[in-house]
Amino acid sequence: MSNHTMDPEKFKSTMSSLNYGNVMLAAAKDYAKDMMMEEEPQRAQHGHIDMDDLMDDPELERLHAERLAQMQKEVEKRQEMKQKGHGEYEDIEEGEFLEVVTQTPKVVAHFYHRDFEACKIMDKHMQLLCKKYFDTRFIKISAQDAPFFTVKLGVKMLPCVIFFNGGGAKDRGAGVGE
Repeated sequence: MSNHTMDPEKFKSTMSSLNYGNVMLAAAKDYAKDMMMEEEPQRAQHGHIDMDDLMDDPELERLHAERLAQMQKEVEKRQEMKQKGHGEYEDIEEGEFLEVVTQTPKVVAHFYHRDFEACKIMDKHMQLLCKKYFDTRFIKISAQDAPFFTVKLGVKMLPCVIFFNGGGAKDRGAGVGE
């Protein structure tokens, strides 16, 4: 793929974000005009700021442009994270494990056995959590197919969930709670 190939989803998302910002600006202007019409009698009595002057203020326009740029960066970051597996609960192989936990800031890893009912219940919970906590990557790895990491990380009871932060194991939970 060349660098000049356009990703249709990214383009659609960008256009949607920009359109949203323009719609919000138009709505703000319409709202301001409506408010001015309602407050016309009060303006005669009190010193009042002209909303048209305020809406044409270069400082407000700069702030609006900065906010649009910030929103676009957030959309792009989310898309990049989604491409790396965020928002999904992915079953990975032992050979992928080290790269995932060291290249991703926050990871929740579920060591499981495919025949254990408690592991299947944990999977259901992980499916929900991966969508709720998008900044954290959720993975599962078969304990029997990953003997090196099972031993190295001291996995002795299944299901076992290990929390990684910055490439290191920080906390864990094993077995079924009472």
